[in-house]
Amino acid sequence: MKFGNTILKYKEEIVRDLNTLLSLESVDKIKDEECAKALAFMLKRAEDFGLKSEQITERSGHVTLGENGRDCAVLSHLDVVPAGNNWSVNPYALTERDGRYFGRGIIDDKGASMVSLYCLRALKEAGVTPKNRLRVIYGTAEETGMTDMDGYFAKQPLPDLAFTPDSDYGICYAEKGILHLEIATPTNEAKVLSQFHSGKAINAVPDLAYVMLDSSGYDEQTLMRLADASEGSFEFNYTIDGLMIISRGKAAHACEPQKGKNAASMLIDLITHAYDVEDIGTLCSFIDYAVNNETNGRSLGLKMSDAVSGELTVNLGIVHIEDNTASAQLDIRYPVTVNGDYVLRQFRTVAERSGLSVKVLHREPPLFAEKDSELITLLSDAYQSVTGEAPQLYATGGGTYARKLQGRGVAFGPAFKDDKVNMHQADESVDCEKFWTHAQICLEAMYKLLTEA
Repeated sequence: MKFGNTILKYKEEIVRDLNTLLSLESVDKIKDEECAKALAFMLKRAEDFGLKSEQITERSGHVTLGENGRDCAVLSHLDVVPAGNNWSVNPYALTERDGRYFGRGIIDDKGASMVSLYCLRALKEAGVTPKNRLRVIYGTAEETGMTDMDGYFAKQPLPDLAFTPDSDYGICYAEKGILHLEIATPTNEAKVLSQFHSGKAINAVPDLAYVMLDSSGYDEQTLMRLADASEGSFEFNYTIDGLMIISRGKAAHACEPQKGKNAASMLIDLITHAYDVEDIGTLCSFIDYAVNNETNGRSLGLKMSDAVSGELTVNLGIVHIEDNTASAQLDIRYPVTVNGDYVLRQFRTVAERSGLSVKVLHREPPLFAEKDSELITLLSDAYQSVTGEAPQLYATGGGTYARKLQGRGVAFGPAFKDDKVNMHQADESVDCEKFWTHAQICLEAMYKLLTEA
């Protein structure tokens, strides 16, 4: 029996509630009150539908249908990365244009979060008899390290079977390991460089950076000639504090940094061609020779790949230099068959050789699930029943809540690989028809978890 198309009768209500949810600027650690509002809104809507909802921690909660049998779950997050720049629409509203839905979080992951709630509603209102207990679990700190799920699972049992709609279709059976690292110098010893700022999220390629330089007229002419010859986009402004150079790039998710243009890396590349190390400081000098505009870790001695998940990637996400502070944060995604300890040791060796300290901000081991598992078979059946095609199994550099499930869950949807969704970029959007195809697949999968698993 195909059940997934039942979700389509809720289209208008889903769109209306999505507009409310997307209006909340729920950026963890920056807009914590908005994160709390997003969670409260979802739990309240669940109660409106006659479903059982419960807030488990300050940053997590769930909605439940069924009481017995196996524990099954769908996990999604209500926090988003900062909007960034260069949007053509209001990032904090749902805009429908040219057959697409736009808004920060529409694909990562508020759209899927709302769909999963309405899937529970559809199951309840259709009178489906539960064989198992099915929960939709929400968190509000996925983009900043997933500590929300650490707190949740400290109080609640791990599900037996679960998926998180926070990636692409088909089925993600492997996720690269993740290292978030901060490098710093004891002081900002630069003679010419007084400020450098770029990035708001470590897991996104920064699309804007600026530097303040106490420069001479000769330096400025040199910099402008270098800028004209480079691939970057630079703007020169003269202020009472010195020369400000603004670098503009293109945002992208840190799991695919090669799809973006790193404004910070390009700006550092520019100034290191015009100044010596003592002028711009050790931190910028290190980034220039060890990272530069590379995304594969070659100059760090970390260029590697495997047949399962592809090559290691490096993203320079945040740079902060001002007064006596000089630090940068990097996101490294390493192949599933590689030992994360080796990656960390190699990075630390190269950084400490330049006098930089290295701090581990966050670490997630790789995820690898068996291709013929019960869960993957169930999700494959759900996908095929809606699309008429068998899903491909793939690996990703992205990090999802599946990592918190100890092999009991995988990432499944909501984006289709032929749809340019601009995740973590300006004008994040999804094709409307594909959004509703996801909704049907999600409901079909949740129906199977509730009644067949």
